[in-house]
Amino acid sequence: MSDLISRASYALRPGPVRVALVTAREARDLDPDMAPLTTALRAAGAAVETPCWHDPGIDWSHYDVALLRSTWDYVDRIDEFLAWCDHCASHTRLLNRPDVVRWNTDKHYLLDLAREGVPVVPTRFVEPGDDARAALDAFLAGGASFLTAGESCEFAEFVVKPAIGAGSRDAARYRRDEAGQARAHLERLLAAGRSTMLQPYLERVDQHGETAVLYLGGRFSHAARKGPLLRPGAALVEGLFAPEDIRARAADPAELEVAAAAYAAVPFDPPIYARIDLLRDARGAPAVLELELTEPSLFLAHAPGAAESFAEHLVHSLREASPAEAATVNASRG
Repeated sequence: MSDLISRASYALRPGPVRVALVTAREARDLDPDMAPLTTALRAAGAAVETPCWHDPGIDWSHYDVALLRSTWDYVDRIDEFLAWCDHCASHTRLLNRPDVVRWNTDKHYLLDLAREGVPVVPTRFVEPGDDARAALDAFLAGGASFLTAGESCEFAEFVVKPAIGAGSRDAARYRRDEAGQARAHLERLLAAGRSTMLQPYLERVDQHGETAVLYLGGRFSHAARKGPLLRPGAALVEGLFAPEDIRARAADPAELEVAAAAYAAVPFDPPIYARIDLLRDARGAPAVLELELTEPSLFLAHAPGAAESFAEHLVHSLREASPAEAATVNASRG
C-alpha cells in the first residue's frame, strides 16, 4: 500500500470509491490518458469525474481522492495552483501530495537529486537579478565550476528554459553563434521574475530520443520513447504543450537503475505515480532530464494493462485503509 494513501486521514463512505481525475478546462479533451484511466477505474468499482482544478464551484470533499492529471495550465498561475493544492488536500486526499507538488513544480529539485548521487543533465541555474550576459558567457565557457548540477561536457548547442515550466513552453534550442538570441530569451525570463536553466543540448536525443520510465503504485510499470522536441530555429511553443512523438520502449538496465535511484531520492514518501525522463549524455550514459511528479502524461495507451493495474492498486489501497485511519474523518466532510 502506498504511504501516500495509507497515511491519509479521511474515511471512505459507503458505495463506490469516488475519484476525481483533476484536469484543466483547456486540457481535458487533449489528455490521452483520461479515457483509459477512467475506464479502468470504473471497471475497478470507482465512480469517476473529471473536474477542473480552477473551478470554484467544485466541492472537493465530495471525492475520496483527487488525482492530479492534466492540470497543464498551472505554469502561468503557479501561486494560485499551489494554494489550490493546499485547499484541496484540506478536504480530501490529493495525489500526489501538496508538499510533493510544491517541490516538484520547480526544477531546482535537480540539485536534490544530484546531491543524492543521481546523474542529472548538466545545468546552470540563473536567478532573477543575476547578470544574464555574465551567466551565459560563463556557461558557454564550460567547466564544472560554471554548472549548478551535473557533470561538464562539450556541446555545440544548448537550451534555455524556465525552472518552472511544462510542455516545453518557453524552452528553446540555440547554437553557440546564436548567443545573442539566447541572451535575449534569458533576459526576458529573468525580467519576468522566472528562475531559468541553461543546459547543453545532448545531441544523442536526436537519434535515441528520451526514455520515459513510469512508476505507478510505487513500482516500475513501463517505459516509453519520446521523440526530440526542440527543433533548431523553431518558434517557442504556443498552447499548453509541444506535440510529442510517443512510442513504446523497453528501458535498458542502465536506464532502469538511474530511474530507480531518482525515484528513491524523492525526499518524501514514495509518490503513487512518477515519470522519470532520461537522456543519454555525451558518454552514452543515462541522466535525468526531468522527474515528473505533478501532472505527467503516463502514456497508458502504449502499455497494455498499465491503466488497469494502476486503477486496481488505487481503489484497493483506498479500501484497505486501517480502521484507525478510517475513524479519523476531516470535519469538513461532515
